[in-house]
Amino acid sequence: MSLILLFSIPRFIIVLNANQTGNYKLTSIIFILMWLTPFIFLTKSGRNSIGIHKPKNHQSLFFSFILGVLACSIVFLIGKFLYQNTIENWFVYISNSYKSIPVNELKGEGETIYFILFALIGMTFSPIGEELLYRGMIHECFVKLLGNNKASFVDSLAFSVVHLAHFGIIYSNNSWKFLLIPSLLWIILMFFTSRLFFYCKIKSQSIYGAIISHTGFNFAITYFIFYYVL
Repeated sequence: MSLILLFSIPRFIIVLNANQTGNYKLTSIIFILMWLTPFIFLTKSGRNSIGIHKPKNHQSLFFSFILGVLACSIVFLIGKFLYQNTIENWFVYISNSYKSIPVNELKGEGETIYFILFALIGMTFSPIGEELLYRGMIHECFVKLLGNNKASFVDSLAFSVVHLAHFGIIYSNNSWKFLLIPSLLWIILMFFTSRLFFYCKIKSQSIYGAIISHTGFNFAITYFIFYYVL
């Protein structure tokens, strides 16, 4: 539990502040710290126990990526169907973090270049850091007490709640708002997405399955925001 609080509280505050100021540099630092944590505090045996080793099923990595893309597509379609292009649509609100891009550069080759740049960032910092922490260290902390499957419920709940900072508690028109129903739907969607990442970890028998699935999810987020939201 202390590990959850240690990362979740600072991250929550930093992301909320970034949503207000438009400066997301500190969020990358949080993800890097998540990335480094198992290599600083765990032995080689400990890292192996959380899944940092070669996957037993390499083919599953490809399907993990596809599943991540499909999961994101479902999340996008639900938001679009329920809330169209309003601020209550999670992807519309999250797209605010892309507003630093000059609108006149989102044309032709400029759009492609920015898409590739943002996609690469989204496919590295967050997936590696979050999966090593949530599907790795936090998950393993609860395995002995709850078993593998129930431990996934704990890390998935922690993962989904912390994403309220990304959407749910929003900053709009110079004021803070809490979108009750949209935020509950967002938490539920993030919970099941997290469970999908756990499934991919199990199928590949390696944390890399979860990382690759998360990478696919974030790739799709960037694609939908660039080509359907912005």
